[in-house]
Amino acid sequence: MTDEMLNNIPEEEDNIVELTDDDGVVSKFEYLATIPFDGEDYVILQVLDEDGQEPEGDDGEVIILKIEQDENGEDIYVSVDDDDVAQKVFEMFIAAMDAEDEE
Repeated sequence: MTDEMLNNIPEEEDNIVELTDDDGVVSKFEYLATIPFDGEDYVILQVLDEDGQEPEGDDGEVIILKIEQDENGEDIYVSVDDDDVAQKVFEMFIAAMDAEDEE
């Protein structure tokens, strides 16, 4: 993925997000959660194939992107370069999912 991804959410109820990278390549993801951490918001997305399905044999690969705003105030997703931040956000996501499963 490149440093900056644009967010195009077609329908909220289907949770499918199409992101266009700096080279114009469109990829599909399933929105899983937004996690606040250290005053910033991060989005957790599950990687999907070109048909919008989880790739066969995949163990649920996710990506973590930071939510920022562009010059027009639109949300954009930016790669997280700090591995420690990405790991902490992922751990918070897992804890939230575990808590949800317990309910």
